[in-house]
Amino acid sequence: MSTIQRTKLTKDQRNSFIAAQLGWTMDAFDYFLVILVYADIAKTFHIGKGEVAFITTATLIMRPVGALLFGLWADRIGRRIPLMVDVGMYSIVGFLCAFAPNFTVLVILRMIYGIGMGGEWGLGAALAMEKIPAERRGFFSGLLQEGYSFGYLLATLASLLVSNWLGLSWRWLFGLSIIPALIILILRARVRESEVWEQSKEKLRVTQTRVRDILTSPAVIRRFIYLVLLMTAFNWMSHGTQDVYPTFLSATSHGGAGLSTVAAKWIAVIYNIGAILGGLIFGSLSQRYGRRYTIIFCAVLGLPIVPLFAYSKTAAMLCLGSFLIQVAVQGAWGVIPAHLSEMSPDAIRGFYPGVTYQLGNLLASLNLPIQERLAESRGYPFALAVTAVPVFVAVIFLTAIGKEAKGIRFGSADTSAAPGPQAAGGT
Repeated sequence: MSTIQRTKLTKDQRNSFIAAQLGWTMDAFDYFLVILVYADIAKTFHIGKGEVAFITTATLIMRPVGALLFGLWADRIGRRIPLMVDVGMYSIVGFLCAFAPNFTVLVILRMIYGIGMGGEWGLGAALAMEKIPAERRGFFSGLLQEGYSFGYLLATLASLLVSNWLGLSWRWLFGLSIIPALIILILRARVRESEVWEQSKEKLRVTQTRVRDILTSPAVIRRFIYLVLLMTAFNWMSHGTQDVYPTFLSATSHGGAGLSTVAAKWIAVIYNIGAILGGLIFGSLSQRYGRRYTIIFCAVLGLPIVPLFAYSKTAAMLCLGSFLIQVAVQGAWGVIPAHLSEMSPDAIRGFYPGVTYQLGNLLASLNLPIQERLAESRGYPFALAVTAVPVFVAVIFLTAIGKEAKGIRFGSADTSAAPGPQAAGGT
């Protein structure tokens, strides 16, 4: 084993990463609770499932707002305080969802929650990637991003326990989510400020450069637009293969698989294990083979799995198809925290990755309602396939024409315009 592989993280690096990973896990946990119980929410408020599906759209719409507000704040005063405020905000709002008296209040709370969710990923990823050694960034990128799948897995297990086994209302799930969120807040309080951010602020002071000058640089603007398009394709790929799938598995109409809700949730557990494995494996491989080639390989891998994932008739084959497609989808996603951080100028890394990611989420926010409408007219298998294949192709194309900056040492050079030599020529 090489010296690089044996290198251990310092206590501060470890705490920063654990806090970021748990923060993203809890964000996903709370988001996917709605996905898993939106049929129950529809019954509680006497509305259709299509209307309840708008909750996810409302959450996704507000995520860019959180990324913008908390990102600009973090680039101005540092990462720690904005992250602690962010965690406190989304913890309280998520808890209050348990007491929503009507559907309108629930939508408003989920929109506010979306602001917190939008702030968490960008700042958490920036702080973690700035502290992790460059030679280990690929593995920890995959581990960080798969907090999303781990949160989905935990939400599924919690739903099985609270709803199916204990027979309690969906409200209990939101009420219990505040406990791990408070643990994250305690961890964040022990994390030191990002040294890369401190160096960047000093560089701006010495060179008398304004953040506005960096934000309005033509190279930064062009890269920003490109990354938003890339993240739009990525988010369609992720939400298109996840959000409606539990409903498809348990639906008895519109071509649904007709499985019991318990069986559907256990399949969700299994495909989230596949997602976690994919993120860890391919995030690590991106350190050797490059960010772009790894993403393209995963997207190509996903294309032939779509028929198995969408059109299988038995629980075993649906389980296999969903497991394999999440290995591919989240394998590509495991590269993203490192890739976006490396493509971001030091001075605006709190703002840049999070906003590009969440604007992509905004443009993909209609995915679930569109899939539900397609399912009503053409069936769930068609809805899944017709939204999956084009985005795999889009991810392949957009990644192929893009650039990367694998292994760049943050803070070691002026990255405000071109983040390293690889950015100019790809891998």
